[in-house]
Amino acid sequence: MQNIGIKALSSDTERQAGQGRREDLPPLLAGVAVAVGGVGATLALIDLSSPLRGPFALFFLLVAPAAASWTALRGLTPWGRIVASASGSVAVNLLVAQAMLALHVWSVRGGVVAVTLFSSLTLLLVLLRRARRRTTARRRTT
Repeated sequence: MQNIGIKALSSDTERQAGQGRREDLPPLLAGVAVAVGGVGATLALIDLSSPLRGPFALFFLLVAPAAASWTALRGLTPWGRIVASASGSVAVNLLVAQAMLALHVWSVRGGVVAVTLFSSLTLLLVLLRRARRRTTARRRTT
């Protein structure tokens, strides 16, 4: 029978391992936020009676427009992006609700769909704009 030797980590190696875990945290939190938002939107759209439906749907309605505007505001400082994204998210939700109430077409499903479409369109336009800038920059260099 053979023994497997395990080396003890040195203090430098332990620090590097700890930093790697810290670097992995933002993508992990982003993934969790997407999952929670997706579950909230799905629960609201299929009208499933669950105690998680309200909080998860509210999380989706606040985070989806904020994430879309966050990508559009690259030039601001992080705190400026946070404030602008949060206030923009609230403004989008209020405008969607006001428009739906004014048109007498208010529904929870309709609100979730409208916020999803607005957020998706904003994100798509930002990504298309960045892609166009990259191709323009490549054409200039070649």
